[in-house]
Amino acid sequence: MDRLINAFVLGAGLGTRLRPLTENTPKPLIPICQKPLITFAFDRLIDAGITRLAVNTHHSPEAYSLEFPEASYRGMPIHFRHEEVLLETAGGIKNVEDILRGTPFVVYNGDILSDLPVKQAIRHHFSQGNEVTLVLRSAGGPLQVAFDERAGRVLDIGGHLGGKAGEYLFTGIYVVDPAFFSRIPPRTKISVIPIFLEMIRGGGKLGGILLDEGEWWDLGTRRQYLAVHRRLAAAGKAGWVHPTAQIGSGVKIEGATVIGAGAEVGGGATLKDCILWKGAKIASGSLLERCIVTSGKEAHGVHTDADF
Repeated sequence: MDRLINAFVLGAGLGTRLRPLTENTPKPLIPICQKPLITFAFDRLIDAGITRLAVNTHHSPEAYSLEFPEASYRGMPIHFRHEEVLLETAGGIKNVEDILRGTPFVVYNGDILSDLPVKQAIRHHFSQGNEVTLVLRSAGGPLQVAFDERAGRVLDIGGHLGGKAGEYLFTGIYVVDPAFFSRIPPRTKISVIPIFLEMIRGGGKLGGILLDEGEWWDLGTRRQYLAVHRRLAAAGKAGWVHPTAQIGSGVKIEGATVIGAGAEVGGGATLKDCILWKGAKIASGSLLERCIVTSGKEAHGVHTDADF
């Protein structure tokens, strides 16, 4: 583990499928049970022994400065790198090469929520001598990766090489040797996928590890965003009403409702399976079901499946 001290967390996504929630908030900063989504990635990485974090930004970079004013998390510095032009995954990796300092590193998609055992993936990567090790699952999303589990090798992604059909999900988490930097052209907008395919064609050590334990969620839609809160509520894993929230008399809070810091809920309101971000306001007597009220916005009246 001492060979691996760095991580690159992808924070520059546009979150187009979650609009309008992400119009002013990068998707990795949307709150999950009052915590920014990206901090769940930070927690997993820190718990796995990572001691250096790099994060790229693009859309609304000022939101990161507001959320992390000291550019740190749990006492660990965060090295932000802004992309004026979105560079995609491989371009983003190349753009933080100087921050990662030539050592092996973990790449972690900042807009997923998971509790996968990252340390297990790191150990597997070193034991197999891979250049890149993808963390895979057998269910939970698009199954686009063809993987020989016995040999530990990725054979195809998305059927581009015309080989075995995809049977595994790529989680957006992978362990990378610094030799991978030489495969990425500088100052170029490019995904990791064509580079991975070229590795397969050339016999490069593109490996994988199947991790079906734990949870993994792609929060690409508001339906998935609400569903993950219901799942966490059922598991008893959340903090739901922030102590600084102001709750009026006679308020009914039902289901997987989260009320963020500084939020105000007027008397007699009913909230069922709703998510209130920091500073959200609910008028007295309102009736909301499966609604999302973003920071500083106000909702009043009767609404179902509405965003404010």
